[in-house]
Amino acid sequence: MSGAVDLSALKQPPAGAGADVGDHTVTEADFEAKVLRRSSQVPVVVALYSQRSPGSIELVQLLERLVGEANGTWDLAAVEAESNMRIAQAFGVQGIPTVIAVAGGQPLADFQGGQPEDQVRQWLAAVVQAVEGKLEGDPDAEPAEQPVDPRFAAAEALLEQGDLAGAQSAYESIVSQEPGNTEAKAALRQVKFLARAQELPETAIATADADPANIAAALDAADVEMFQQRPEAAFDRLIGLISRTSGDERTTVRTRLVELFELFDQAEPFVVAARRKLATALY
Repeated sequence: MSGAVDLSALKQPPAGAGADVGDHTVTEADFEAKVLRRSSQVPVVVALYSQRSPGSIELVQLLERLVGEANGTWDLAAVEAESNMRIAQAFGVQGIPTVIAVAGGQPLADFQGGQPEDQVRQWLAAVVQAVEGKLEGDPDAEPAEQPVDPRFAAAEALLEQGDLAGAQSAYESIVSQEPGNTEAKAALRQVKFLARAQELPETAIATADADPANIAAALDAADVEMFQQRPEAAFDRLIGLISRTSGDERTTVRTRLVELFELFDQAEPFVVAARRKLATALY
């Protein structure tokens, strides 16, 4: 039956009453949560029965006993068909009882009518084996909130207060304790840049344009352009200077350019393009 029926119509259904059979009763009102979502974690065996069919009730009672022995490898949804016709219609049920295994929100296997216990056990074992390692969890579930590292919280609080020196010291402490902490390293680079750039006058750009050979002025101008959120302009300025310099001067400019690259995700298109220009300028 895999993929043969569309169960999406049963999401957010109207409330419906259902007969109470054990602890696994499911109605139209909670079908989405207890079957569709739950089936992304473990297969859910949907057993459609009728209060007017003693044989179908016996089958549900058997499944309730077996699910208690299953150690969470599958779950049970007992659905009273006459009270929840939309569920029965969605599965195309032709007779009662009908049992359908749902995995990942889709029907996987089914059988109709009463079955001996040993055959039911074999069927359940086959269902569990068929989905082993293939279910990844509820796609609609809220992600678990990650605990906040108090060291980062303290550094961020200093940033919010405008204490860049304090924030820099806090991030440097984290990096000294954990040299491989990429998050702390990235934050430290950002703070160092902000501390340097916010002290520069906007006239730094005009100063550098007036004296193209002035290395210090060019570095300041690139910082101001970056601070103004114009990274392409900053990159182009420094790459142009690299193409016109050599020796220690070129090394100084290239070092600053790489520092600016590292303020961004290296997959950003404008970073990739600038790195290509740098390679051309160098070689």
